[in-house]
Amino acid sequence: MRIINTLLLTMLSLTALAQTKPKVVLVIADGIPADVIERLRPPAMQQIINEGAYTRAHVGGTKGTYTETPTISAPGYNDMLTGTWGYKHNVWDNDNQHPNYNYPTIFRLFKTARPAGTTAIFSTWVQNRKMLLGTGLPQTQNLSVDYVYDGFEKDTAHFPHDKAGLYMNQIDDHVVNCADLVIREKAPDLSWIYLEYTDDVGHSKGTGKEFDKAIGLLDERMKKIAAAIHYREAKFKEKWLLVITTDHGRDPVNGHGHGGQSERERTTWMILNKPVTNAYMKYAQPGIVDILPSVANYLNINLPAPIKRELDGVPITGPVSLSNATLDTTAQGFTVKWKTFAPAEKLKVYITYTNNVKEGKADTYKLIGTPTSGAQKFSYTSAGLVGQPFYKVVIEGKHNTVNVWHVVKPVK
Repeated sequence: MRIINTLLLTMLSLTALAQTKPKVVLVIADGIPADVIERLRPPAMQQIINEGAYTRAHVGGTKGTYTETPTISAPGYNDMLTGTWGYKHNVWDNDNQHPNYNYPTIFRLFKTARPAGTTAIFSTWVQNRKMLLGTGLPQTQNLSVDYVYDGFEKDTAHFPHDKAGLYMNQIDDHVVNCADLVIREKAPDLSWIYLEYTDDVGHSKGTGKEFDKAIGLLDERMKKIAAAIHYREAKFKEKWLLVITTDHGRDPVNGHGHGGQSERERTTWMILNKPVTNAYMKYAQPGIVDILPSVANYLNINLPAPIKRELDGVPITGPVSLSNATLDTTAQGFTVKWKTFAPAEKLKVYITYTNNVKEGKADTYKLIGTPTSGAQKFSYTSAGLVGQPFYKVVIEGKHNTVNVWHVVKPVK
């Protein structure tokens, strides 16, 4: 009888766990290099790390290749939102933005998979919603966000602009207060919080004492968001993933600037409130593009194969098959290599000579091999490759898909 009761309790616990609803909060704290976070070890964020995980990360794509992306704010935001680098999402700077909406954001993917699900944005800049997410546009199927708190940079009545730029600090406080209230009362399934003040201080003061103070203010804000999440989890059947990251580092001289490809500009960080990471995160220094497939995993969103074939990110949560694809080409062939996390898996390797996705159309892929993942490489030769200026190679695993391109001419 005791065994039966134990089994029954276990089954009930598993059923309750299955009914626990997953929710995600994404936070971008603008312009903070990893060395500053690691030196200061802000107490509230350190507590989140103690309960979850921390890793160095990177932005900027792969330096010197077709994926290289400026270490600038809007490109960094869109790297996270679309799971792709600039050569796909087409956002190269902050002012002259022309997103390619054929590479959908995590907000659009979530709404497509779960139309009744709720989303929220809390941000200084209205462009994050209207331009990057593309709300209300036919190109995004008239995407909407359920809870909107943004555009405060234009609200000079409540946030009078001062020469020192302290109004941005007040806006960040307001943004977090709005997020705290909505998380506690409405519990959106997917939220994005954007905070700018740290980048403003970096531009004006560099990475010195004033920057350290700005990190302290950020830490208090993250303490508030973490408390709101703890409240929801204690009162409701919900499991919340909080991901805190930054969009770029700072220049290695004095920290005033960014935009280049120095190690300090490229080296960022991620904080998660739960230890849900996988072997890929332990092996690699993840990229900001890895956040989208990680969120999709956590929210149990099954991404369509055409979407997976274009993602530049690899999930750091949930099961993972492979990562870090590279391509060595010759006149008549290539060898593609990868890192395996499931050596016994049978993979599928595809090739296409078109990039129709860029125009919102489908590419036609040809299956060219089914290697075992543990081989960690696959070679292919074909007369059809001679003189080809472009092709895409896709490696499909059970849990994720990676792609690598052969590009003769720049893609921008």
